Amino acid sequence: MALPQKKYYRQRAHSNPIADHCFDYPAHPDEYNWSNLYPALHGNSEVEFLDVGCGYGGLLVTLSPMYPKQLMLGLEIRVKVSDYVNDRIQALRVQHPEMYQNIAVLRTNAMKYLPNFFHKGQLQKMFFLYPDPHFKKAKHKWRIINKWLLSEYAYILAEQGIVYTITDVKDLHEWMVVHFEEHPLFERLSKGELESDPIIEKLYESTEEGQKVTRNNGDKYVAVFRRISDKWKD
Repeated sequence: MALPQKKYYRQRAHSNPIADHCFDYPAHPDEYNWSNLYPALHGNSEVEFLDVGCGYGGLLVTLSPMYPKQLMLGLEIRVKVSDYVNDRIQALRVQHPEMYQNIAVLRTNAMKYLPNFFHKGQLQKMFFLYPDPHFKKAKHKWRIINKWLLSEYAYILAEQGIVYTITDVKDLHEWMVVHFEEHPLFERLSKGELESDPIIEKLYESTEEGQKVTRNNGDKYVAVFRRISDKWKD
């Protein structure tokens, strides 16, 4: 089974996350049948890594063999792009029967339905790689990182869970850093902590967008945050 070709799945880069779309979603996380996405799933395993706006699935494919015991899910709002990722995963599973069983993609709107799919404290890692910058000030409310959504991310993240962000837009990087640092349930990781994390280097080149930035000699800005305890510090 050959890997899909991106030229047959091209779609406009931007999608209005506020607009009404037709999505199926469960009323409660327990009502979703995950075996449809992970047919080799056994036991009560739950998704632990979540790539929000996964694009063409590069990060999922990169991390899958690194963390074979963790279920990973990519969320993508664009129809053709999510179709590509799904076809890519299916082809990889056929080519490598013992691999890539732990990754999947789901077309949904992460700004609306995350609590429908994930329990409180379920996720260990979340990724926001090259999110849409929505440059116009009037559209900043569409940015995937904002003070309201951060509380939702804190809800589905386990304590000590990690959020990874990278962008080539300095203004967006500063926006994300400010919002995370102002939120009481997140703290930024130190440079030393980043150096010891094997995932960090994968953020730069694993995605199509990251490779495009490299080709254009653009800058890349990384910021990583930890979900701290619900207990207020003295």
